Amino acid sequence: MDLRPPGLRALLRRPRRLLSAAAAVVVLVGAGTWTAVASDDPSPVHRSDKVMAVDGVRLDTSFFTTPGTGRRPAVLLAHGFGGSKDDTREEAEDLARHGYAVLTWSARGFGRSTGRIGLNDPKGEVADVSRLLDWLAAQPQVRLDGPGDPRVGIAGGSYGGAISLLAAGHDRRVDAIAPSITYWNLADALFPNGVFKKLWAGIFFNTGGGCARFEPDLCAMYDRVAETGRPDAAAVKLLEERSPSAVGSRIKVPTLLFQGQTDSLFTLAQSDAAAKAIRANGAPVDVDWIAGGHDGGDLETGRVEGRITSWFDHYLKGDRATGTGPAFRITRTGGVDSTDGTARLRGATSDTYPGLADDPKSIPLTGGAQRVENPAGATPPAVSALPGLGAAGGLAQLSSLGLGVSLDFPGQYAHFDSAPVADTVQITGSPTATVHVTSTSDDAVLFGKVYDVGPGGTRKVLPAQLVAPVRVEGAKQGKDVTITLPAVDHEVQKGHRLSLVLASTDLGYASPAAPAVYTVSLKGALTVPTAPGVDTAAATLPGWVWWLPPAGALAALVLLLTGRRRTAVPAPDPALAGVPLEITGLSKRYAGSTDRYAVRELSFRVEKGQVLGLLGPNGAGKTTTLRMLMGLITPDDGEIRVFGHAVRPGAPVLSRVGAFVEGAGFLPHLTGRENLELYWRATGRPASDAHLEEALEIAGLGDALARAVRTYSQGMRQRLAIAQAMLGLPDLLILDEPTNGLDPPQIREMREVMIRYAAAGRTVIVSSHLLAEVEQSCTHLVVMDRGRLIQAGLVAEIVGSGDTLLVGTGVPVEEPVVEKVAALPGVASVTRADDGLLVRMEPGGSAPRLVAELVRLDVPVASVGPHRRLEDAFLTLIGGSA
Repeated sequence: MDLRPPGLRALLRRPRRLLSAAAAVVVLVGAGTWTAVASDDPSPVHRSDKVMAVDGVRLDTSFFTTPGTGRRPAVLLAHGFGGSKDDTREEAEDLARHGYAVLTWSARGFGRSTGRIGLNDPKGEVADVSRLLDWLAAQPQVRLDGPGDPRVGIAGGSYGGAISLLAAGHDRRVDAIAPSITYWNLADALFPNGVFKKLWAGIFFNTGGGCARFEPDLCAMYDRVAETGRPDAAAVKLLEERSPSAVGSRIKVPTLLFQGQTDSLFTLAQSDAAAKAIRANGAPVDVDWIAGGHDGGDLETGRVEGRITSWFDHYLKGDRATGTGPAFRITRTGGVDSTDGTARLRGATSDTYPGLADDPKSIPLTGGAQRVENPAGATPPAVSALPGLGAAGGLAQLSSLGLGVSLDFPGQYAHFDSAPVADTVQITGSPTATVHVTSTSDDAVLFGKVYDVGPGGTRKVLPAQLVAPVRVEGAKQGKDVTITLPAVDHEVQKGHRLSLVLASTDLGYASPAAPAVYTVSLKGALTVPTAPGVDTAAATLPGWVWWLPPAGALAALVLLLTGRRRTAVPAPDPALAGVPLEITGLSKRYAGSTDRYAVRELSFRVEKGQVLGLLGPNGAGKTTTLRMLMGLITPDDGEIRVFGHAVRPGAPVLSRVGAFVEGAGFLPHLTGRENLELYWRATGRPASDAHLEEALEIAGLGDALARAVRTYSQGMRQRLAIAQAMLGLPDLLILDEPTNGLDPPQIREMREVMIRYAAAGRTVIVSSHLLAEVEQSCTHLVVMDRGRLIQAGLVAEIVGSGDTLLVGTGVPVEEPVVEKVAALPGVASVTRADDGLLVRMEPGGSAPRLVAELVRLDVPVASVGPHRRLEDAFLTLIGGSA
């Protein structure tokens, strides 16, 4: 299993194993091969592949250069855990074209390299990097700072990011580094606050190929901790020795740190610790929080690689004119792009790195002492992040879009809630809270998290799906504990509440298997860092904002100069003044055709108070009919009258028509109410004519109107779109597939909305493929096929029509028999159904005669009765149409 997509997966992987740095010698394997690969790019890149022997371990490497005689700085690119050098090839070629000599390699135990995985053992993988630097120093393309000292930078992500930090601490020849989504202290990452991060640890060892692929001491450590569910001192020591924090005081090179916001494996606290330690050594450090991480989301690969290149240009090439970017940058999600459904990303920056506790704000919480049970076997566990599934779906990023996937079980958590915040609060960093914990056991394990709760409690979002585990030792006597919650960047909107939750279990971690009861009480307010010095960049306007106005003006001018005079509009028909819709002889030919019709000689009438279902298979002409009804296209023949007025594009009578066709676009950052008010203002009609409150009451949106639309479910968006169509309370409401994307409860709510609207004497026309819903919500039907009217009338009449019988046979009926039945006297058509035959009778045909004939044909007749499902009636009508 790959922990990351190839772009950063390559950064996650690194060599390892025992190697005495003094005695190690890199030898070119005699059987190694050199190859040169030239691309068709204007700047061809040559790749040389070779296998190097390092103290008995074979490392598979690739060296990328472009033609030229001058020496250039070198870059080492490290891959991610579970991958190989191939994952970094594309980035290596880009850097080579940019003027670098680039070396990639497969870490020990990965790709075609041999050896066992040592998790960046200083005597294994880290020493391997020093031998690679020795090799680079001997290459004629590489710039030197001194004999045996190449000018070199290292970049990598996760596993590969850690090796760049470790190499900088162990080998003074490293000149600049750019680690991504990695760890500073691996023990702290896998055993946070003494709690075993079991799912990620399991993924780690399984992705590496199983415990046997690791060095024996690592394998034994994992088996021991996985069995007990609790890290011991030896396990902590073993991982700390392989962590950059062990050599933090020796890392003194320019460092560009990228860390993922959607990352339950290596949290933002890891890069925070790295930044503080390296900056304390006097080295330049920039920090960049990207949108994605090990739990999914946007890894911003292009931007990240571009910034790394600029970083190396500045510090390796010595190009001081190249900027390195802000000291601190965050990628923030600002809703969803309505054009393609992707998250909108914006950068927020600061001239200084604020850390995780900048400008704290105190938010009071309420709630008394609460009893929390740790169930036997810690089952069922609460759910926060879903480790290992991020690359597939980016589940953690859902929280930035106002969608939550977390789960807490009643009785297994305590919660303390704030009042609705008076103003929007931007949390940037790690919130903290102090609680008092008493346990029936010696130790207690709790998982702290802060939810963003929308108005009315209808929406709970766990920012980045992150939790903070804490082991409370000596809890039997009671103990005050200050919990540092996960670092996040999250906006809490005005009117929302914050809820501090302390749960006894979590899917990603090991909890005590023995049952216990904890008592948790609050000892103070929730403190949230706000980092006011971080400024969010203004959203860029899409290109159409600039070109659309002049294009519209040009189109209007062309119409003015070349448009033909409209034909005279027929006078209103007083006899139809009270009739919402009458269609007579309506026809529309396909473009460029004289005999192929989308709609042909269609006629029907709709009265007040009706909910009319417009049915038909794909290509029946339903959408074309609705577009002509709304004045969007002009019929070739026939007439449409709405309340006696002939419909033409722009006809004043269309102000009495409301429509919802193929969804509605909303501004995601505005509330539902603000979107509706903005839409109505755009019509230019008086605000009093909107009847906003009446439309909202019918739509049943409730408290959701005060929330940003980006937090809405699909059902809420659909109802908001219906409310928009109902603004002004139009006498005729047209809905095209209003239940698309809704679940059964939401479909039921939509059905009730339509029925309530028509109950006041108005008229609704709904086009839908959900026949069961049409049957329950509509009073009348118009069935179309191939542009023609097949049948119109009351739903009850069409569904219960006596001319259609359902003959139950109990067994499938073969096609030859169906043909014989269709040829019987008095039978108009026959259609096979799942449970028998649907037989439509001709006038004068009788059921007894039909049964006698069926028996004569040896058809096993188990039952005969009128067919009453709309689905069956619909299929019969369409199947029997010409």
